[in-house]
Amino acid sequence: MYCDSMVALPRLLFGLLLFRGLRIYAVPLAPVNSEHLSGIGRFWHVSDLHLDPTYHVTADPTKVCSSSKGFPASNPGIFGDFMCDSPYQTILSAFQHMKTVTPQPEFMIWTGDSPPHVPIGELSTDLVIQVMRNMTQTIRQHFPDMPVYPALGNHDYWPQDQLPTSTNEIYQSAAKLWALWLKPEALETLREGGFYSQLVQPKLRLVSLNTVLYYSPNKVTVNMSDPAGQFQWLRDTLETSAQSMEKVIVIAHVPVGYLPYARNTTAIREVYNERLVKIFRDYSDIISGHYYGHTHRDSIMILKDVLGKPVTSMFVSPAVTPIKSVTQQYSNNPAFRMYHFDTQDYRMLDIWQYYLNLTEANQEKRADWQLEYVMTEAFGLEDIQPCSLFKLAQSFEMEQSKAFQKYFQHYMVSYDDHVVCDEACKLTQVCSLLSLDSVSYTKCIEVP
Repeated sequence: MYCDSMVALPRLLFGLLLFRGLRIYAVPLAPVNSEHLSGIGRFWHVSDLHLDPTYHVTADPTKVCSSSKGFPASNPGIFGDFMCDSPYQTILSAFQHMKTVTPQPEFMIWTGDSPPHVPIGELSTDLVIQVMRNMTQTIRQHFPDMPVYPALGNHDYWPQDQLPTSTNEIYQSAAKLWALWLKPEALETLREGGFYSQLVQPKLRLVSLNTVLYYSPNKVTVNMSDPAGQFQWLRDTLETSAQSMEKVIVIAHVPVGYLPYARNTTAIREVYNERLVKIFRDYSDIISGHYYGHTHRDSIMILKDVLGKPVTSMFVSPAVTPIKSVTQQYSNNPAFRMYHFDTQDYRMLDIWQYYLNLTEANQEKRADWQLEYVMTEAFGLEDIQPCSLFKLAQSFEMEQSKAFQKYFQHYMVSYDDHVVCDEACKLTQVCSLLSLDSVSYTKCIEVP
């Protein structure tokens, strides 16, 4: 209903007046066919590299990698194993393939987690910084002229998850490593709290949040009302962007909302989730999209306003690492993606996702990265705007929905087409996709 009514609204040639409280902002509108009249911009999204320097193929499957934590590797080869984090060769092959894709995108977002999943005693602050430096240098070597906008992940610190609310050695090192890409004002807040904002295109601002401050395992921030002052900073930043008539893209490692694989579980602490969702609703008119990592899976979310109208598209990129725990039924093939956007009004238009069939790569001893899907073509969408994704999500709710079956295969990055998501699994997936706050999620998940 909301999407149909929005399509029917007439476009105003001189802009639309948007009300926020008692303040009024004039926002210029693009022509109806702006996707044809203007250029298409592109940016890469890479996440969860999780380099494991210990990875090596050996006769003892329990000794292949530290990240398997003593569990035997399943079928190790030169490009990795589903029980292990990424060997450097796999990460290198990903960036090498990116260079072959033309035209080259305008910039890259990198949503965190460079170190491996290993026991706490096998890492240190120095080793974490060393891995972050290695990954930063690898990206620079492949894309010396491309701006890159990183976000810190929960493994980009030692001990993992415990990112603090004030300056420290990791934040300071990140600022030094990324000084080539970020401006002084961005580096200042990065050093102090692990977050920043920067204008990345004319009238397009990127906000990189440190959502690890809100992550449940982070003991440092328990019972804090505004860790590192990031909530107030975020509101102030978005308000300034609104007054300057900027569009905003939000990036972070840990996503908002509910996990698609764990019922009734938010990715960050629920109290922080509610606050972020409210802020994002309040400024949904200027936020072009959200981009996250952390879950290692490919998923979407749709932020709706309090009346149920879809207002913002959110995307969770799958990981480059293929690792899974011994208890998990499935994993993901390594992946990265490219987004297409309208350079005139910064509407998000499409996703091109690339993946590596890890089993075949190991068998053939060659990393043959391929285009897994183009989102508009895979699901018959006009674009990846909130209304288009909302209609897609509605189709998932149908019994035996072929669209959902395809979505779930992409969720695993074509890991295993024999894995079935039953009705309980599907309900958890769909509710996490459509309901980001506790009230709407509870209503969704308790549908008889």
